[in-house]
Amino acid sequence: MSAERKRAAAKHLIERYYHQLTEGCGNESCSNSWCASSVGFSRMDNNAAAVKALELYKVNAKLCDPHPSKKGTASAYLESSNSKMNHKDVHTVRDNFKEVNYLTEEKVYEILDICGEKDDYSPLIRVIGRVFSSAEGLVQSFRRSKPHTKEELKSLQGKDEDKDEDEKETAACSVTAMDEDSPTSSSSRLGEGSSGENDVQKLAPDEVSVDIEAVRRVYERLLSNEKIEAAFLNALVYLSPNVECDLTYHNVYSRDPNYLNLFVIVMENNNLHSPEYLEIALPQFCKAMSKLPLAAQAKLARLWSHYSAEQIRRMMETFQQLITFKVISNEFNSRNLVNDDDAVVAATKCLKIVYYANVLGGDLDTKNNEEDDDEPIPESSELTLQELLGEERRNKKGPRVDPLETELGVRTNDCRRPLIPFEEFINEPLNEVLEMDKDYTFFKVETENKFSFMTCPFILNAVTKNLGLYYDNRIRMYSERRITVLYSLVQGQQLNPYLRLKVRRDHIIDDALVRLEMIAMENPADLKKQLYVEFEGEQGVDEGGVSKEFFQLVVEEIFNPDIGMFTYDERTRLFWFNSSSFENEGQYTLIGIVLGLAIYNNCILDVHFPMVVYRKLMGKKGTFRDLADANPVLCQSLKELLEYEGSVEDDMMITFQISQTDLFGNPLSYDLRENGDKIPVTNENRKEFVAQYSEYVLNKSAEKQFKAFRRGFHMVTNESPLKYLFRPEEIELLICGSRNLDFYALEETTEYDGGYNKDSRIIKEFWETLHSFSEEQKRLFLQFTTGTDRAPVGGLGKLKMIIAKNGPDTDRLPTSHTCFNVLLLPEYSSKDKLRERLLKAITYAKGFGML
Repeated sequence: MSAERKRAAAKHLIERYYHQLTEGCGNESCSNSWCASSVGFSRMDNNAAAVKALELYKVNAKLCDPHPSKKGTASAYLESSNSKMNHKDVHTVRDNFKEVNYLTEEKVYEILDICGEKDDYSPLIRVIGRVFSSAEGLVQSFRRSKPHTKEELKSLQGKDEDKDEDEKETAACSVTAMDEDSPTSSSSRLGEGSSGENDVQKLAPDEVSVDIEAVRRVYERLLSNEKIEAAFLNALVYLSPNVECDLTYHNVYSRDPNYLNLFVIVMENNNLHSPEYLEIALPQFCKAMSKLPLAAQAKLARLWSHYSAEQIRRMMETFQQLITFKVISNEFNSRNLVNDDDAVVAATKCLKIVYYANVLGGDLDTKNNEEDDDEPIPESSELTLQELLGEERRNKKGPRVDPLETELGVRTNDCRRPLIPFEEFINEPLNEVLEMDKDYTFFKVETENKFSFMTCPFILNAVTKNLGLYYDNRIRMYSERRITVLYSLVQGQQLNPYLRLKVRRDHIIDDALVRLEMIAMENPADLKKQLYVEFEGEQGVDEGGVSKEFFQLVVEEIFNPDIGMFTYDERTRLFWFNSSSFENEGQYTLIGIVLGLAIYNNCILDVHFPMVVYRKLMGKKGTFRDLADANPVLCQSLKELLEYEGSVEDDMMITFQISQTDLFGNPLSYDLRENGDKIPVTNENRKEFVAQYSEYVLNKSAEKQFKAFRRGFHMVTNESPLKYLFRPEEIELLICGSRNLDFYALEETTEYDGGYNKDSRIIKEFWETLHSFSEEQKRLFLQFTTGTDRAPVGGLGKLKMIIAKNGPDTDRLPTSHTCFNVLLLPEYSSKDKLRERLLKAITYAKGFGML
């Protein structure tokens, strides 16, 4: 058998496995566990089914025979695509459709009816092949006679409320113009649509002239016929290279914005994710679509943002499935980079458009942005030397921003809740094969010849992005070290390639504050150097452990409620900025620098802030919606005020003046509006009262403290791609670690010393004991051993813990070196004694047992 026939046979089998997993064989009593018709089968999405089909093919798993009640789709496809229409063998109808160069819904149904009468669909297949393989023909097809009026749009949206789920999807997707009140709306108009059978009026920037509902109805009618489906597939193969050429060399979109219609029409094909498209048709189409100019991509994103969550998910899965298929089908490594696979790169670029549609269609908050009015961070004197050496300072223009984000005028952080979760855009198989060191190089160089997946951070998981950030941090550290060496050679200055901090344990805050303030004023670039901590009067080389201990001690002291810098809520176990604190702004700047240095030096901190702090660090103000975790009691009170059905003014008698207490219990009043004590809260103005109350609590009350804190954080991270890569919840993950604790993963990666190994009796008993602990006890153990009750980015499997023998059986408690994640465990004589000693150690760890 030739290689080509083998490939075709393999493809055929994979398709059969796929349809068996997604549709089943039709036999209700099927016993095949990998068939959708079997009783115990767990449904999987199309992306997972494609991966599983490939696995089943490799192991030659069982294939069901199609049940008489259900003919296999894959078989039908192959029959239709492999068999040629022979006019002698089939009933033919007279072809009166040679003049049809574009289609309307009515024309399709007319041809379909004529073909159905004679049971000969070859004329329709020829028409579809001619129109759908021609960019010009497809652009002219399915035109709307006129754009929707605002009244029609409102009517469509109103009817949507009363429809079932399927109808809702159709109605939601039919809205192709933005409302004027929408944050991304525009009153400007584009030029006339190109002439055709229909008279096309002027279109708003977010509209297309294609009738999307009509396209969907046509696909629904035609895709049920396997022979006609093959025509769409073959036409797409012919269409895509021509479209790619038009966009690359002929600038066709700028001449005719209606060219976008063909992408809208093709993407409405619900079968694009099926296996037969993955080999040739879809990769070629993605390559063509990735050539769209920025304005066209933005228009597509705005259009698709009106689609329902299910429609967005379908398109997302289409591109994800292609990426996964290509990743699984190829052997990618450091010599054969996934970055060089045109299909994967093109699909990722297309996925970005869907991603921003998902953001735009979600719950947007584009107004509440923090004013970036901090004092500019002074430039280092190193700049002169760098210019003399021909080296411009990196990121001089500021942090990187995605061009599509700029074109749309929206940021990911503006989206409170997307249509579908951000996590669904992460492609794990891609993350597994991505060579992050190479990808980061392409990201920094910004070459047009090499694509970096860091330019599409939505597809990367937190572990991969953290690795990219690690490379960025290390390169900046080496760069600062190199500049320091050059300075010592050119100007004869003393060599100081590290950020050295020499502190006394008894005065750790004062010493760190003085030293870091001096560095920030004299040469802030030194904050980018690798941290090297030395405790006065103690010997030891800082290989990471001493720095970790420094961070732990600083955090423990600064967040001590007795200091008064932060208030602690016992219910939420979270800290907030104390607006009545006597500490100066320098102390808050210090903790901001510490958080930045922790990220920069890849260290987890035991800090507990509500999510709004990380949102504010990323440039968003706190609003009423952020009160839920920051101050749940106040949030509930304000929510009840908003929902109160009686007279707020008569029954509650509250005004626009609020009261708080300072550190000593003295009452303090604050007017939310001028003369607020004289303005009653009524049913009409209570929303304004709630908004201003939230604004005061989350933004104004601690404005001075937070700005100092943010300034310190930005001193370290201002040149980092942190904002570009991470969302607020991922920033919390970087600083504090993950709440999800998998102790079985920790067991797999733990190392042993001092005579212990994984087969030692006490080690086996230790893990049995630890796995039997409650969730709270496990967190106490982690706090005792590592200094924090969170897992690092990527989970506990990324934590390098060591269990060392600490003598024979004894009554002494286990101890730990938190700076090195070392547990010192005596060889206790029994499992019960081990449990009792360990529980006592982790429960009463504060004050002793932590070195």
